[in-house]
This record gives sequence, structure tokens and C-alpha cells, in this order.
Amino acid sequence: MDIVFETDLDLPLSYRGKVRDTYDLGDYFLLIASDRISAYDSILPTGIPDKGKVLNQISAFWFEKTGHIISNHVVKVIGSPSDLTPFLPAGKNCPSSIAGRSMVVRKAERISVEAVVRGYLSGSAWEEYRKTGKLLDHVLPAGYQESQELPEPIFTPTTKSDSGHDLPVTVKELENEIGTDTTRAIAAKSIEVYSYARKYAKSKGIIIADTKFEFGFIDGELSLIDELLTPDSSRFWDASEYSVGKSQPSFDKQIVRDWLTSSGWDKEPPAPPLSQEVVTRTSERYKLGYKMLVGKELEI
Repeated sequence: MDIVFETDLDLPLSYRGKVRDTYDLGDYFLLIASDRISAYDSILPTGIPDKGKVLNQISAFWFEKTGHIISNHVVKVIGSPSDLTPFLPAGKNCPSSIAGRSMVVRKAERISVEAVVRGYLSGSAWEEYRKTGKLLDHVLPAGYQESQELPEPIFTPTTKSDSGHDLPVTVKELENEIGTDTTRAIAAKSIEVYSYARKYAKSKGIIIADTKFEFGFIDGELSLIDELLTPDSSRFWDASEYSVGKSQPSFDKQIVRDWLTSSGWDKEPPAPPLSQEVVTRTSERYKLGYKMLVGKELEI
């Protein structure tokens, strides 16, 4: 299996994130999901085969499926290099490696917030609840267990950080930062998209415990951007293995995190290379999540 770690195209590179590379096409951006994987704020030296294709194709699946709820930035999902030709400057070509892992998107005025929605009490939310009985400014009843479903999805936004940890903000703080109307629109659409996706995924045997969205304005209209409801931006659980009162196995990089913890790494860069077994298991887990959700094998 080939691994696409770097995507050095003969195009202006606008931004390189932990996983995605963004190239400037003039009126549009080319967004490419690499096979890089990060953990504990470090990009690991070992990639995961086809991970970028899983992320890109799941995002494309959800962007299409939620278009009736809110607009998004997708112009064209690139299934083959020829799909990109109409968007390229004359004389420019792109390698076949971008097929299946890239999309042309409209440029947006990005809103600097991670719109987090939680439907289950897990991860940092569980830790906060254990200590304070709250999630930010949401007071919860006593007696909840780890991984328990919440009565209603809760909007718990955070700051958007390109490096380091995102930091929680209250709704009131967010209103002061980006405006009341924008905050309320983001909160409402986030919960609506999450609720729709959670119901659909549950019918396919997957629990979406929580997720995070990114928004921007495109021609003055609030729109979904970046990735959408992927195993990297969401907590996906196998519904058949779900059991309240403990941590759940997921369809993301938990295998990698567990291995890194057992390796003795101090979580300071540089991260150690992954074992081949961990690479293979992680790749298979991502692709299994895709197959369960979309209902077909990943198009490689």
C-alpha cells in the first residue's frame, strides 16, 4: 500500500496542516487529505495507508447528504486527475496520487471557532463532568457514567488553534467574539447537522458520540467548510460493542494513541515511528468505519 505523506504539487501552497494540504487555484482551493497522522499535537513520522482517502470520501459523503440543512464549500470531488484539469492553469498537471483524496472547494471567510457538539459523555467532557458536574456552562444532573448518552446534544465550542490545544469557550464568550447572531446560527446548524448524521449513522451500526465542525462565510452565507463528520473530527463507536460505564473502542487513531502510550513516549516531539502492525491495524480500522457508514468498499 502506498502512503501519501507529502503533496508537493506545482501549485501555490496556501496552507499545510497536520493532515491536509491546501493549494491555491485562483478562484478556488484544492484541498488534499494526506496519509499523515497526528497524536498528542505531534505529526508522526509514519503515515497510515489510504487514511486520507477515507477522510476525503467520508467528508464528501456527508457534505452531499447534509446539503439540504446548510450549504458547504464543495465544488468538485476529485475522483481522477482529469477531474481537476478544468481548474488548473494552462500547462499544469497533477499526479494520480491526488485521486480519491482531494476536492476543489470555494474560498470562505473562515470563522475561528471549533463548533463542537457532544451527544455522549466521553473524553475531555467526561473528565470535566467528573470534576465539576458541568460541561462549560451546562450543569448536568449527578450520576452520569462514562460514555452515557446525553438527553440532548450539547454545543461546547472551542477556539481554533493551528498548533497546540484548542481551548473551550462559553457561548457568551463566543457571542462577544464573533457576534450573537453568528454564534446562534453556528450552534443551531451544528446541532441540526449532528442530530441528522447521528440518526443516519446509528442505522448503519455506528454511534457518533461527538464531532466538531468548521464554518465560514461564502458570498455572505454561513457554510460548512474543511472536513465533515470523519473519524478524525468525530468520535465513531461500533454500536454493537457499546457499553455504558467505560471507554469505547473507536474508528479513529485510538490504536495509535494506545501504542504510543505503551511505548513510553513522553509526548514531546519527535514522536517515534509506528510499528507495521499498528499501521496495518489502523488502516483497516479506518476503512471498516467507511464501509459500515457508506455501505461500500473504499474506492482506492
